[in-house]
Amino acid sequence: MNETLLIVERPVEGVVQLTLNRPDSKNALSKALRTALVTQLTTLAEDDAVETVILTGAGEVFCAGFDLKELSQGDSKAIFADAANYHRVVHRFPKPLIAAVNGPAVAGGMDLALMCDIRIGTVKGSFGQPQVRFGIPAAYDLIASVCDEATARYLCLTGNLIDSDAALARSILSECFSDRTQMLKEVLNCAATIAKSKIGKSSKAGFLARQPRLFES
Repeated sequence: MNETLLIVERPVEGVVQLTLNRPDSKNALSKALRTALVTQLTTLAEDDAVETVILTGAGEVFCAGFDLKELSQGDSKAIFADAANYHRVVHRFPKPLIAAVNGPAVAGGMDLALMCDIRIGTVKGSFGQPQVRFGIPAAYDLIASVCDEATARYLCLTGNLIDSDAALARSILSECFSDRTQMLKEVLNCAATIAKSKIGKSSKAGFLARQPRLFES
């Protein structure tokens, strides 16, 4: 794993924070970054010292989705097919995963946030599926599993973005704060509470057993 792509920190006992570290590319999900995430989450899943994982982005953007440069230079269908394991690993991660949404989370970046169990953001956040305007389908089933069906249809059909206030009203975000520092403090408090309770993993096992088997095909 290229450590510059994914910063790994252990801020308090039982909690690991993963930071997508491609700020100059808006933390776009290149194949290398997806591989780094898969590798790290697979390792953390087996680490008994880890109870909860935080996922955030470096800079002003949480994640802008898949790397457009890679998509333009290759076969987009093959790239998305290759990413199937990445989606499964994130979505089925067996421990509580908290997205600290520090800025825009769009296209695959929104998907990444929605695959987390809890999303806490800032007023600078925005969400949407703008890739549909270029013929790249949205993950409708994933979005509809988090927010109401009307919002899911709106986002997936129009490609429009919604701001953090709308995301909070539609249950995409659980909480929203005025700045990143305050948001990260609350995220860490949330993660530490789950870690101390030591029920997060067993609870999530039940959630996973009941939720739709997305990204399984």
